[in-house]
Amino acid sequence: MPAPRRMLLAGLASLALAPLAPSLSPLGARPALAQRAVLPDFADLAEQVLPSVVNIAVLSEQTTTQIPPELRGTPFERYFRERRGSQQVQGAGSGFIIDPAGYIVTNNHVVGNAVRVVVSLQNGTELPARVVGTDELTDLALLRVESRTPLPAVAWGSSANLRVGAWVLAAGNPFSLGGTVTSGIVSARGREIGAGPFDDFIQTDAAINPGNSGGPLFNTAGEVIGINTAIYSPSGASAGIGFATPSDLARGVIDQLKRDGRVERGWLGVAVEDLGEEAVPGGRNRGVQVRSVERNSPAARAGLRPGDVVTALNGERIETSRALIRSVAGTPPGQTVRLSLTRDGRSRDMAVQVGRRPSGP
Repeated sequence: MPAPRRMLLAGLASLALAPLAPSLSPLGARPALAQRAVLPDFADLAEQVLPSVVNIAVLSEQTTTQIPPELRGTPFERYFRERRGSQQVQGAGSGFIIDPAGYIVTNNHVVGNAVRVVVSLQNGTELPARVVGTDELTDLALLRVESRTPLPAVAWGSSANLRVGAWVLAAGNPFSLGGTVTSGIVSARGREIGAGPFDDFIQTDAAINPGNSGGPLFNTAGEVIGINTAIYSPSGASAGIGFATPSDLARGVIDQLKRDGRVERGWLGVAVEDLGEEAVPGGRNRGVQVRSVERNSPAARAGLRPGDVVTALNGERIETSRALIRSVAGTPPGQTVRLSLTRDGRSRDMAVQVGRRPSGP
């Protein structure tokens, strides 16, 4: 990789240790005991939630034969293609139980190509797991295990109520060590890291390492407010910059996977772009501009045109292209929505019947 800084799925980095130097505040410094008093004790919280966190062992298949670049386009290329095979690769990740009946949430990149999945509970019990469904666009997956007794489940919390600076607890299976917790704060919200059209990550400085993929991020009430997914690292090691899929996005996806085994999203069939500051008087973005309209798409049938500026959907203001994509994606196919738009300087409303988003990214 030419650049030293990398965005990694939370399972592809290496371990590094670095000392932490305390900051000195001689003026107005508080006594050590007073400082300790404001720091949270996560012992009760960890004891409460860890039984619902699982370790996931995965056996997957990968194609092994690679054609040397110098032999491509030569008669030898056919020989290599005929000898193409696969090898089994072992991996590990994390997950958490959301239903006593045995439903477990994890990341798609943990189990997406799995031929065998085994879930280990905190008491050492190992259970074979079935992949109920996966969603590549949000990197989420749902598993199911069969247990003779109800399993300890955790509850979803709302990521919409998160505040930057709030304490959080990450749990998972780093480096296949078993149940591990780390603490930190919410460093930022709404991060876009180039993972896809639904980027809306929670950033945290709680340590997230290889094997943490699919593990939960808890608030101090013990509710899941994120699913640990990726890290940003200059060296491949944990650098205190981790990313979690927010629960408000994940929950709807998981509900669909549980019900249908797949995710269906709404689609208009338009390419849109944010308006630059120079395009709007006062420098405020007020809508997104339609760049192109696909033929025979829901937008085309409704009469949407390139150059139209969409300002609201069902009365809810739209200011960014991502906001429009997410709002439409969350609308069931077949449902009619009302788009407010500006065309040639005039405002108008338009009814559009939402279609089904084609498969793929």
